[in-house]
Amino acid sequence: MTLADEIQNLQKEMIPNIPEEALAVLLQKTEEMVASRLSDQSLKTGDAAPPFSLPDGEGVIRKSETVLSDGPLIISFYRDGWCPYCNLELRALQRVWPEIRGYGASLLAIAPERPEKVQESVESKALEFPVLSDRGNRVAKEFGLVFSLDEALRPIYRAFGFDIPGDNGDQSYELPMPATYIVGSDGRIIWSFVDEDYTKRAEPEKILSILKSTNS
Repeated sequence: MTLADEIQNLQKEMIPNIPEEALAVLLQKTEEMVASRLSDQSLKTGDAAPPFSLPDGEGVIRKSETVLSDGPLIISFYRDGWCPYCNLELRALQRVWPEIRGYGASLLAIAPERPEKVQESVESKALEFPVLSDRGNRVAKEFGLVFSLDEALRPIYRAFGFDIPGDNGDQSYELPMPATYIVGSDGRIIWSFVDEDYTKRAEPEKILSILKSTNS
């Protein structure tokens, strides 16, 4: 089953339980995000990936340049641990983690949550790759991924139990567009996936195919 299949199954379960008025707003704002073409400002294949240093959930600082010295680096930006689509993606990445390592690559997942919230995701999903806390979306901004959640969506998210200010530690409601990058040892982006629609995610099998091609 592909990640897209899992997302489709999730939507079949979730959508019937969303109040009609709230669903209409969610769909409308997603359409507006897609129409904004915000991803045009993001880094693309061939661009230089900005180096960064971020803490994981235990406070250990992870430096991208150090990780890249060992081989290609996959960077997965996700919205937060409250996002069911993000959680599916993290679990899908965990399933292919042994194969990623087999290609000599590393993986860093990045979210704007506070370190303790990041650690909750690591523990609840038994993730074996590092998940980093990007407070204030500093690194996500350097990749051109950040937007402010539309005000019409904020009460809906709160009704769902999503505490974005509490989890992120600020009142900005800034989030990254879901994005996946594969960065080569030279610091250049080999492959990129960015989508304004938060329900769309990079397929792990595509990531593996890119790694395979770079190893051939």
